[in-house]
Amino acid sequence: MTKAPCTIATSLSHATKSTGISRLEAEILLAHALNKNRSYLYAWSEQLLSIEQEQSFLEYLRRHNQGEPLAYITGIKEFWSLTLKVTPDTLIPRPETELMVERALELTREIIHPTIADLGTGSGAIAAALASELPNCSIMATDFSVQTLAVAQFNFKKLGLNNIQTGIGSWFRALPAGEAFDLILSNPPYVAEHDPHLLEDGLPWEPAAALTAGKDGLDDIRHLIKSAPDHLVTEGWLLLEHGYDQGQAVRQLFAESGYREITTHMDLEQRERLTEGRRPVDDGAGSTKNNNR
Repeated sequence: MTKAPCTIATSLSHATKSTGISRLEAEILLAHALNKNRSYLYAWSEQLLSIEQEQSFLEYLRRHNQGEPLAYITGIKEFWSLTLKVTPDTLIPRPETELMVERALELTREIIHPTIADLGTGSGAIAAALASELPNCSIMATDFSVQTLAVAQFNFKKLGLNNIQTGIGSWFRALPAGEAFDLILSNPPYVAEHDPHLLEDGLPWEPAAALTAGKDGLDDIRHLIKSAPDHLVTEGWLLLEHGYDQGQAVRQLFAESGYREITTHMDLEQRERLTEGRRPVDDGAGSTKNNNR
């Protein structure tokens, strides 16, 4: 006997009851299966699903129930009000990283034509947000992965952001020789290699190379802090995202390298999330400060 087709409303109700998925998640997946936005689901709640649409929805539900993040299933993620393409070659932009955009805007507020380097750009979320807010800025967005950088380039082009250049290579090797920046920022890998959190919250689906950095998670941060001064203007800034429990260690690394005006900022959950420092001077003097805002 052929199964009767379901309406949009019935499909959503059945999905939430049978799988435990939230209503919002079910709507996102069904809208993706229909190639419509979520408002369509409400306007046409009694619309019947075709067999192909229902099969697509059930497949998305299956993948989600296995732990695959919604962003990888739909291929898109919102960040700073921008809609970005994401793939398994990129990390999924997270809300707490928007704090980095806020700080970057503040640090470059008085510079007419700021030059910014976004190292390890991933999907290009940070660079795209800054480029959209600062039309007079010049951004260099880099990544060591050809596949990952291609996603960022797609996003920049789709968003019509013409003030971003891209470079391929590991960290500072991707930057043009001899060029110095007002601000270098990065959301680098900062998870310890055997951190149990790597098994949670969809992280097993994300690229390990973009998550882990040595036994304590600080290998890449050490390299960035040590090497950044050679690529900063005299009063330039280095801005790094890090783990909630790494603030003290990161401040110490900044101080040991002679950075000035070292400050750590809290995310919305009052966890240490970003640390910034101004380029060292010749005498290496520096001071540390924890800004619990």
